[in-house]
Amino acid sequence: MITTHGVDVRVGARLLLSDVSLHIAPGDRIGLVGRNGAGKTTLLATLAGQLAPAAGTVTRTGAVGYLPQDSRAADPAVTVTDRILSARGLDAAVRALRAAEEAMTGADSPAAERRAMDAYVRAEAAFQSRGGYAAEAEAARVAGGLGLPARVMDGPVGALSGGQRRRVELARILFADHGTLLLDEPTNHLDADSVLWLRGFLAGHPGGLVLISHDVDLLSDTLNRVFHLDPQRGAIDVHNTGWQAYLAQREADERRRTRERANAERKAAALNAQADKMRANVATATAARSMARRAGRMLSELEPVRRAERTARIRLPEPAPCGRMPLGAISLTKAYAGRPVLTGLDLAVDRGTRLVILGVNGAGKTTLLRILAGHARPDTGRVVPGPGLRLGYFAQEHDTLDPARTVRENLAQAAPGLTDGELRHVLGAFLFRGDDADKPAGVLSGGEKTRLALAGLVHSGANVLLLDEPTNNLDPASRAEVLAAVGTYPGAILMVTHDPGAIETLRPDRVLLLPDGDEDLWNDSYLELVGLS
Repeated sequence: MITTHGVDVRVGARLLLSDVSLHIAPGDRIGLVGRNGAGKTTLLATLAGQLAPAAGTVTRTGAVGYLPQDSRAADPAVTVTDRILSARGLDAAVRALRAAEEAMTGADSPAAERRAMDAYVRAEAAFQSRGGYAAEAEAARVAGGLGLPARVMDGPVGALSGGQRRRVELARILFADHGTLLLDEPTNHLDADSVLWLRGFLAGHPGGLVLISHDVDLLSDTLNRVFHLDPQRGAIDVHNTGWQAYLAQREADERRRTRERANAERKAAALNAQADKMRANVATATAARSMARRAGRMLSELEPVRRAERTARIRLPEPAPCGRMPLGAISLTKAYAGRPVLTGLDLAVDRGTRLVILGVNGAGKTTLLRILAGHARPDTGRVVPGPGLRLGYFAQEHDTLDPARTVRENLAQAAPGLTDGELRHVLGAFLFRGDDADKPAGVLSGGEKTRLALAGLVHSGANVLLLDEPTNNLDPASRAEVLAAVGTYPGAILMVTHDPGAIETLRPDRVLLLPDGDEDLWNDSYLELVGLS
């Protein structure tokens, strides 16, 4: 369980939430909802104990499992199986068991054999106390449900793609059997089958759950409570309903507020009109003032008008002139820990082309974009820049952002020709205003990092954009803005995405299928592969 009392949540000097008092009990399946930047990620990190509240207290009872948006395994050398098993201490127990078995096999005296036997008994007892072989099977079941193939389980975590590493961390948290789960965008990088499995797992989780997600189906299938973060009031509206009932209730509340305001404004206008007629007569002047005060009270007692939430005005760069084929690649190969990812891949990117890259997690999609962007080197082969090439790269893990630099400093690094006033103007268009510009990028939510990375592209003059999951972590309004910008951009785009809506907006003319490297003209039959990639 988690209980907060009088908690204030801040990022830098900005107060996001004030006097938050909540209780999360076993069986609660709570969705944190609100626009990007409302404080969802910061609140979740505060509940997990990763951030200290600016005021108030957070009390945790029982184990808490926390999946941040940018989760990464601490040690890239550890195997996938050991990383998952470590959630219950089973990795150490298995190693001790194997070491005892080897010691028994290699014992060269009765005394050594007895010591090895004693060590084996202790190791087996520790192994069984943590669940034993049944727990190992459960870990494999969770990993399989999240789409981790059997061939990667004995390999190092560092050899995996970003999407696979995140699956490992999610599998570890689910396997740990924590009482309370705090999950920030758990469906990022999951294919359709894995998302379906996760829905079933979370729906049956007996402990507490707090979830941040833009996956509407996951919210509908999972939640029994909704906490809406209102950045205008710095408060949380608690709705003890499921997702669909919450949406209906919000719509009904908005209709009620509109109706009540219209009625009150009509009555107040009538009172004020009558008061105006009565003011000229000394005998009725006092009654007129009373009517005017009554009209004022009638309006003041109404709920404040909710301002429309701001939406980032996202645009992509005007592409600089370039040759007919601004980017190409010849015989690219790349392997991680001896496992081939790219093998002899050739690519020709024509001016204005729209190419979507599809393939299962670990097929090399992100690796290819990183090599084309110059953020990774191929083992063999080469990237061929064409005449006038200007690359713009949006990284899935926001690797292009420096977490220690401020929002403004990151943008200045991406667009060094802009004055301070121009930088702040661009940041304002992407919803970074006032003190937001001086926050370190490391404290931003996933959606805010996405907006900042896109802001860095605006003045780049890029004529070839490499976009790796550009709609991840975005609320619906921001996602719509990004897709509208993608749809109107006249330069070349190479996109990796799990979002069918992004594909439909991109209107690709070609598709590259990995790991085989086969290229084809786009047709809508490939849409079936998008959710599986």
